[in-house]
Amino acid sequence: MSVLIIIYILILVIFALIAYAVMQIKLFGMKVKDFWGFIEANQMLDKLYMFAKQYEKMTPQEQVIYLSEAEKIFKAFDKVPDELWEEEYNKYKEVVRKYNDIRMFRWTSN
Repeated sequence: MSVLIIIYILILVIFALIAYAVMQIKLFGMKVKDFWGFIEANQMLDKLYMFAKQYEKMTPQEQVIYLSEAEKIFKAFDKVPDELWEEEYNKYKEVVRKYNDIRMFRWTSN
């Protein structure tokens, strides 16, 4: 019986923590969906950052994929306050630089 009570208390604490996190996100002026999109975009930012560092010359197909994924990241980062991602600013700047390089290269080649 006491184990069952402990499980109920733990479940109650978990729900309270989730409610608190949602409340904090809403008080920050964001939607939970936008925050979740930011978390996913942050993971993709790490991948694109490594990709930008690793590859100097991309195939046209890789360029299109890079551009579309970078645009998704830009949209997600625009929806959240800058204070949340200031630690990731250097990665973001590098992805933007590579994005602009690819766009310029594609524009001049057309």
